[in-house]
Formats: sequence, C-alpha cells, structure tokens
Amino acid sequence: MTAAQIGARLAAAYPDAHCELEHRSPFELLVATVLSAQTTDVRVNQVTPALFARYPDAEHLAEAEQTDVEDLINSLGLYRSKAKSLIGLARALVLDHGGRVPESLDELVKLPGVGRKTANVVLGNAFGIPGITPDTHVIRVSNRLGWVHSTTPGDVERAVGRLFPPKDWVVLCHRIIWHGRRCCRARTPTCTVCPVEDLCPSSQA
Repeated sequence: MTAAQIGARLAAAYPDAHCELEHRSPFELLVATVLSAQTTDVRVNQVTPALFARYPDAEHLAEAEQTDVEDLINSLGLYRSKAKSLIGLARALVLDHGGRVPESLDELVKLPGVGRKTANVVLGNAFGIPGITPDTHVIRVSNRLGWVHSTTPGDVERAVGRLFPPKDWVVLCHRIIWHGRRCCRARTPTCTVCPVEDLCPSSQA
C-alpha cells in the first residue's frame, strides 16, 4: 500500500522526529501549543522560558494580569488574544480540573483557545494518547500525497487516521510536520530531493 510505503520512507528520513515545542509538563505543552498558532515553534521557544519562570503552573497563570502576560509574549503574532486565552484556560484548569491538564479531548477543547489540533498535540505528546494533528503542514502534505482532497482539518484528521494504525498517529504527524518544514514547503517544495517523490502524485503532475 502506497500510504504504508510513504510512512516507512518518512520514518527512515526523519528517525528523530519529535515535538519541537520545548516543554517539561503537560501544562507547559498546552501553553506552548496555544502560543504556536500562526507563528513558528522557534519563536515560541524564545518566549516560553521567561513566561514559565514567572508562571510555572495554572495556579500562577490564573492570577496573572493580562498586560503582564502580553509583555512576555509580545514578539508573537496575536499576542493580545493569546494572552487572554492563556489566562482563561489557566482559570478553567484551576476551577474545573484542580490545576491539572485533563487527559480528554472533550475536556481539552472546552478550554479557551484550545481546538482539536491543540488538544491532539497535548494528548499525544504529554499523555501518549493517539491523535492526528491537522496543522498546516499535515494538511498541505496530505493533500499533495493524495491522501485527502480537503483543507478542512476534520477531513484531514479522518482521512489520515484511516490510512494508519492509531499507534503510529503521533509520530507520523511529527514526521509529516518535519517533512513539511524541511522539504515539502508551501511555496518552494524541493521535490528533487524528496524521499517520497516517486510515490507523490503532485510531483508527477
């Protein structure tokens, strides 16, 4: 099966693929993932050390002034709305979950600023619970590979999930994301050095 072949080649090409958001706890990963919307992991990793030094857990962040959080993350896009979301989700964690990050998709997506993509990142990387993360790279690469013909995250999540066993979902998404960042870029894909070029319908078009 072509999908399995592509998965095997991506595994060989990116054996060390992992979540590039630096974190030490589910809380830190949740915050970092919310911050990563419409910006790069590199930029998020530049602001989170100071943010976590001041607000190491949900209890501290729940008491934060929004302007103080904004000052710590103002190099990121949408920093005002992100600061509001972070304080809101921290308060929800304290009020509804005893300050702990829930291990449930349904509970995670109820938190301010948290959608299915963010929830699946946290579930997969903090708790080892399988999920497909339909971020921009996964959406783009999956469409180019012909696995799905939709840019709707839910469609991509379901289509890719049908092609691979759940135990492979988390690491597969990391490999696809790494491939999207390093090779199958949005504007200038480097098809001539792509490890799956001969299996990709987009490169044959």
